[in-house]
Amino acid sequence: MRKAFVERRTKETSITVDLNLDGTGSYNIDTGIGFLDHMIEQLSRHSLIDIAIQAKGDIHIDFHHTTEDTGITIGEAVDKALGNRKGITRYGSAFSPMDETLTRVALDISGRPYLIWKVEFSKPKLGEMDTELFREWFQAFSQSSGITLHVETLYGQNNHHIIESCYKGLARSLRNAVELDPKKSDSIPSTKGVIGPESI
Repeated sequence: MRKAFVERRTKETSITVDLNLDGTGSYNIDTGIGFLDHMIEQLSRHSLIDIAIQAKGDIHIDFHHTTEDTGITIGEAVDKALGNRKGITRYGSAFSPMDETLTRVALDISGRPYLIWKVEFSKPKLGEMDTELFREWFQAFSQSSGITLHVETLYGQNNHHIIESCYKGLARSLRNAVELDPKKSDSIPSTKGVIGPESI
């Protein structure tokens, strides 16, 4: 089982993540931000990655630090659980429809973090959460997991649907990419023979 436990403690946040790549999509999410909890639950359920996260942050100021730091910590847990990446499929992509919205997500577990974010919102907030924070979450996740990540909403109107389709698209893409390839279970999927900072 490819598992990881990660703690992140700063003056702004205190976060623990317990993650299992070979799970069933079970989750226990408590960030103190209801909408963010809902999105991470979608990530877990549709990727089949078990995620338990407990986060306490300075949400009395705003949601920025907690949102960004959960992305960092989940990304670090994915990176740690993947180990040397031996046998993984490496690439994943998905089209994620949600009513009037369609989002395309593609990723490469490359060791070279990079985010392309082509997602627009028509409102500055979803409930109490600033919509600009979603890019911060995806950027933090990409950076700390070492994943090249492209997220593009092709069309959509409802802001809830737009961001939820982004998380579901990430989930399905990640599910494909972390899956073990039975044809190459004994090798790292790179001509360099290594995936990570050394491969750059």
